Amino acid sequence: MLNIAKNTFKEIVRNRFLYLILFFACVFIIFSLALWKLTIGESEKVIVDFGLGMIEIFGLIGVLFVGSQLLFKEVEGKTIFLILSKPIKRQDFILGKFFGFSGTIALIVFFQAILYLWVLLFQGIDISGLILWALFFTFLKLEILLAIVFFFSTFMGNMMTIMVSLMVYLISHSFSLLIDIFSKLQDGAWLMAIKVFQIIFPPLQAMNIKDVIGSFQDFALNYFLFNSVHAMIYIMVLLFFTVQIFQKKTFEE
Repeated sequence: MLNIAKNTFKEIVRNRFLYLILFFACVFIIFSLALWKLTIGESEKVIVDFGLGMIEIFGLIGVLFVGSQLLFKEVEGKTIFLILSKPIKRQDFILGKFFGFSGTIALIVFFQAILYLWVLLFQGIDISGLILWALFFTFLKLEILLAIVFFFSTFMGNMMTIMVSLMVYLISHSFSLLIDIFSKLQDGAWLMAIKVFQIIFPPLQAMNIKDVIGSFQDFALNYFLFNSVHAMIYIMVLLFFTVQIFQKKTFEE
């Protein structure tokens, strides 16, 4: 598994598309230096939100378009037969691919975070604990998305994996809005169905704390620890089902 993770990391690091994404992410983060001239009032919050948003959006693009090809490319290129003909367990193959890409995500988020924090310091903006937690949660959200992409890649094509994973990602950020809408409509059946689906979907909305940075809302440490553990458990459960599906999958030459 470690060799697969290492080779996957090297393979992704050489991907030019990922460098292009990282370049534009850095450009937009630096662009936030000019936002204070374009905003009227609360310029600090705009800069903080914009930088965090860019890190997440470009990470989202990278995970969707690069992560969705990791398994698909092995199957389409028939290299999966060469890999599985060696004494490699299928679960080690999946986990190696996942952890290899996870290392790349961690590296990219780290470099963007350093640049982002430098921008905040340059603008004289206080780096609160909430901002650091928001960066960590951004990494966890991208890890969850990667696990979702891997799960759907085992039984869907490349484009379908991207679309369904993106849909899950967007829906997971919208449950409070949906609950509020159906509560006002007093539709008990739909409201109950939404609350059930909320349990199945990843806790992305609870981890979306960048919207409250700079407000008077405060969070206890337990909130961050609970959601961190929840995210990790969700990733492990998804990987478990991904491995189960992949182990039963047959490949045609």
